[in-house]
Amino acid sequence: MSRHPQDLDVRPITDSEIPDWIRALHTGFLRSPHVSDQELAVRGGNIIPARTLAAFDDARCVATFRSFPQELTAVGGAPVPADAITNVSVTATHRRRGLLTRMMALDLAAAKERGDVVATLIAAEYPIYGRYGFGPAAHTAEWTIDVPRTGLERHRPVFDDGRIDLVDADDVRKLGPELHERFRRATPGAVSRDDRWWQLNTGALRFDDGSWTEPFYAVHRSASGEIDGLAAYVCDDHWGDGKRPLQTATVKGLITTSPSAERALWHYLCSLDWVTTVKSGNRAPDDLLPHFLPDPRAARLTTYADTLWVRILDVVRALEARTYATSGTLVLEVVDEAGLAGGRYRLQAGPDGAECERTDQEPELTLPVGELATLWLGDESAVRLAALGRVREQQKGAASVADALLRTSRRPWCPDVF
Repeated sequence: MSRHPQDLDVRPITDSEIPDWIRALHTGFLRSPHVSDQELAVRGGNIIPARTLAAFDDARCVATFRSFPQELTAVGGAPVPADAITNVSVTATHRRRGLLTRMMALDLAAAKERGDVVATLIAAEYPIYGRYGFGPAAHTAEWTIDVPRTGLERHRPVFDDGRIDLVDADDVRKLGPELHERFRRATPGAVSRDDRWWQLNTGALRFDDGSWTEPFYAVHRSASGEIDGLAAYVCDDHWGDGKRPLQTATVKGLITTSPSAERALWHYLCSLDWVTTVKSGNRAPDDLLPHFLPDPRAARLTTYADTLWVRILDVVRALEARTYATSGTLVLEVVDEAGLAGGRYRLQAGPDGAECERTDQEPELTLPVGELATLWLGDESAVRLAALGRVREQQKGAASVADALLRTSRRPWCPDVF
């Protein structure tokens, strides 16, 4: 019999407990609990014990939780410090006992104390994180392209005035970080990538489970020679009857700093000999991809879902970090049951910047802290949320004012899963 939930030990792990913590992580995600020496070396090298929490029933680890430092791009390009949360699991025998709630409370309190502006995570299941003040702040879309239907002249692809070259993983580790920095500063919702990310995603670091397939890497160079696009993709080896090639190219990642580079890379992928299907992988919900094709219907939407969830920890710094296309003033009543970011705030914003401060003025719009997160990156409408009963207008028209200030012309996007 396991102990009473409050008797279970919830705390940061020690170095010696990392193998058991990884084993519990596998168990929670329904993977084989075996932990190889190679995995211990690769995964363990990324663990910060002080930011890696666990619940223990006697000596057995039965819940896992990890965070790490991250930067999240706000509207306008400013990076804000974020507490990135990942590897959250509770063993099936110990669910519904408040273990996640206890680990989350410890982590968010520490993040607030450090001065992080927000916390971020990728939610495996929708209903879990709203009760902790998180809101879905960015979405993802995936398309499957029927290449013969696109209408492209596949044997004479046009890449504008630039060129496309294939490069190796070593080249990507050298060229990719600088390109990504330019990309993420122009993409609200994008997050930072450290050197370890590039090693893991180019095979320099890998697990020994046979899951790694070396991708092809294509870079786009502008007319001036600057690299402004990078695509990583893999291809299968499927043939139909009558020796018909039916290969699928699956994009593992594609980032650019210009629409012309983006168009050129998609046209290149659709021009590959033998490839009849291209799977886009994770793209922005308002991606231009379908409209790069003569027949946009050749790109069939196969996935649309929330991805990045955000939890505001510092309302003042969050609202002052982003830019605003129009000028206006709004008084918000932010409700936060955890007591981390609640209160009444007056936002005065415009194209030249914003000021946000606590106030005792009467609120014009009342909303939970999770709904503020859905609005902060510009992806949601306060008018829609009011219609759903998720925000409350204290002054008529306040939701429209919020939309004019907070909504953006392009939707935020987080290309990474962490």
